[in-house]
Amino acid sequence: MVFSVTILGSNSALPTSERYPTAQLLNVAERFYLIDCGEGTQMQLRRNKIKFTKINHIFISHLHGDHLFGLMGLISTLGLMGRQADLHLFAHVDLERLYRPHLDYFCADLPFKVVFHAIDPHQWLIIHEDDKVMVTSVPLRHRIATCGFLFTEKIGLPNIRKSCIEQYELSIAEIVKIKNGADLRLDDGTIVPNDDLIVRSHLPRSYAFCSDTKYIPSLGEKLKGIDLLYHEATFTDAEKDLAKKTGHSTARQAAMVAKQAEVGKLIIGHFSSRYKQTDVYLEQAREVFPLTEIAGEGCVFEVAVKPGIF
Repeated sequence: MVFSVTILGSNSALPTSERYPTAQLLNVAERFYLIDCGEGTQMQLRRNKIKFTKINHIFISHLHGDHLFGLMGLISTLGLMGRQADLHLFAHVDLERLYRPHLDYFCADLPFKVVFHAIDPHQWLIIHEDDKVMVTSVPLRHRIATCGFLFTEKIGLPNIRKSCIEQYELSIAEIVKIKNGADLRLDDGTIVPNDDLIVRSHLPRSYAFCSDTKYIPSLGEKLKGIDLLYHEATFTDAEKDLAKKTGHSTARQAAMVAKQAEVGKLIIGHFSSRYKQTDVYLEQAREVFPLTEIAGEGCVFEVAVKPGIF
């Protein structure tokens, strides 16, 4: 089952001839979640052959233009394509206040509803949940209210070991309880742990998107053990003071978060336009966390299925 991230844009502030502003697409079993929507996002979706109609949920980390200037155009295009399904937008409450007048003026005849979901960027909260994924807001520290997003895969209920069904002569009611996490209590009072009774298809996979933020030393503990981490890395060591002043991180600081969190892989992006090449970012990050990659346009990062508990 697919669990992958496609990079649509990796630059900060300004689009360049080679890098677009921030936008990413998470694919969980062919259900698509758009994360930020910088200028040119719909062009990048076309270049990467991604069907617009599969995007039902869009998550906006904060209300700076390089993270949402592509949103209005994308909504308009979806209307021209005849979309019928509701489009759900998750963002700071001000997004609806800013966008309603534009929607009323430019897209008054949309054939679908744009549903705004206000999120509190200062709290760790579950902001969306469906049968494929659970999304949690990740408070960050930028010049304006900003949050990242933690996507955790949801997997089906485990199977009961056939040998256990026979050995303990399990009833249907007991099987249902065990599938939902219960231990088994035998007549003599012995407790059989749930993990000894079940077989999981695979362990849930996870992806954290950490948008514009200062270096947060405690963030690594909060994201402990996730499979894939994207962390902004606007500057290199040479601009460490500028990073702090503008509410951004360096490549090395992003790597420090990844190292503390013991993530499976780190992706860095949101590069300053002053750098035409990203080699220096990668070099400095890998000095701290070797499993680092550049968020290059069109790159796809897959998280492999992790074997279940047997």
